[in-house]
Amino acid sequence: MQPHTTPHDEAGSFYAKHKKVYPREVHGIFATFRTLGVLILLGSYYFVPWLSWEGHQAVLFDLPARKFYIFGLIFWPQDFFYLAALLIIAAFALFFFTALAGRLWCGYACPQTVWTEAFLWIERKVEGDRNKQIKLDNAPLSRVKFSRKFLKHFLWISFSLWTGFTFVGFFTPILDLAKEIYTLNLGSWETFWVLFYGFATYGNAGWMREQVCIYMCPYARFQSAMFDKDTLVISYDKTRGDPRGSRKKSADPRAMALGDCVDCTLCVQVCPTGIDIRDGLQYQCIGCAACIDVCNEVMAKMDYPRSLIKYTTQHAIDGFQTNLLRPRVIIYAILLTIISGSLIYSISTRLPLKLDILRDRNTLYRVTPEGKIENSYTLKMINMDKIPHHYTLSVAGVTGINIIMRSTDILINAGDSLVLPVQLAVDPANLPGLSQKISFTLTATDNPKLSLTQTGAFVGPRTH
Repeated sequence: MQPHTTPHDEAGSFYAKHKKVYPREVHGIFATFRTLGVLILLGSYYFVPWLSWEGHQAVLFDLPARKFYIFGLIFWPQDFFYLAALLIIAAFALFFFTALAGRLWCGYACPQTVWTEAFLWIERKVEGDRNKQIKLDNAPLSRVKFSRKFLKHFLWISFSLWTGFTFVGFFTPILDLAKEIYTLNLGSWETFWVLFYGFATYGNAGWMREQVCIYMCPYARFQSAMFDKDTLVISYDKTRGDPRGSRKKSADPRAMALGDCVDCTLCVQVCPTGIDIRDGLQYQCIGCAACIDVCNEVMAKMDYPRSLIKYTTQHAIDGFQTNLLRPRVIIYAILLTIISGSLIYSISTRLPLKLDILRDRNTLYRVTPEGKIENSYTLKMINMDKIPHHYTLSVAGVTGINIIMRSTDILINAGDSLVLPVQLAVDPANLPGLSQKISFTLTATDNPKLSLTQTGAFVGPRTH
């Protein structure tokens, strides 16, 4: 008699129970690169908000004031196209490095990888190496187990909260934020984002780890679309390594009809996503090259040639010549160079002055007692320079046009904005038509090169 199976049981059978991955610590050239990446990226993240630059926090995204300070440069919402350019550069850089050498971003620079490495380091310091962690998890609850688990999670949570605090410190001056926390006067929004970002760090890097890379990250799913047979990927040399089998160092593998792989499974034990690279390229592989480092250690101990697992291409595996500088890589490199160069040139030569002309649309024009035609405008000016400037305003485009405003001397402090109402008056005899194009020019009195011209329209009555 067949056992009764409910729909729930049938659905559950399609999913394997998650097994915790215990990555073994590994040393080698790629592990060194990964460690340097972690130190540089995390060091920059935690250190930069504390830097001061010309009286301001070096990097501060002041959303309420709509000012973005980045090492002496002040960006405004009007500079949004710079952000768009940065996003385009990031996209092309991802395409370029993926086409060239696979998931370099995932293995060395992705925030999930970087913070997971930090959490793994804390875990090893508290609970020991891989074998000790497995033994501790399988042991019954005891005072030692509880104390070590408590200490690990306490350090994880503390590190996560510091991460959340630093994140908010990029948007609220970090010194003010620290004072607010010290005096227990932290605002509701700052509290929310510190806890939210801290919780996300704790959950992603401490608990979910490889599950984020395998199930949540979309890059793992579409990366294959950017691969071709000349893309460098981490591969196991089946021709050389198989058949696998254990043996003594003094044994002749050829006499035993074995390949160079000793089937130690260390390449599986060091993998942060728990895959076996010997089964071929898999979308779960994040390209960290930990398996290359540990396999090279084993090959050195056995006096075998290194690179049983290595960065290679499908063409090389199939016995064909590899062409790394292929058209798609060259095109990505050219586009990256052009866009990056244009962005750098644009920022380095940008005029630290903004001028927006808003014409009063409620009234087309007004006739003054003197019989002149008058239009009203609102000028929005931003001084993006590091020092205050006095400016003069001039208008051209219509003969005899007069400017009516409170003062001819316009003072705008450094990094500040000014809204100025302006009226223009023209003798109707000088208006050739219903609408006439005019130009406003704003010039700094102490620096004539700091001058900006914007166009507008002057509206008058019909002349016939």
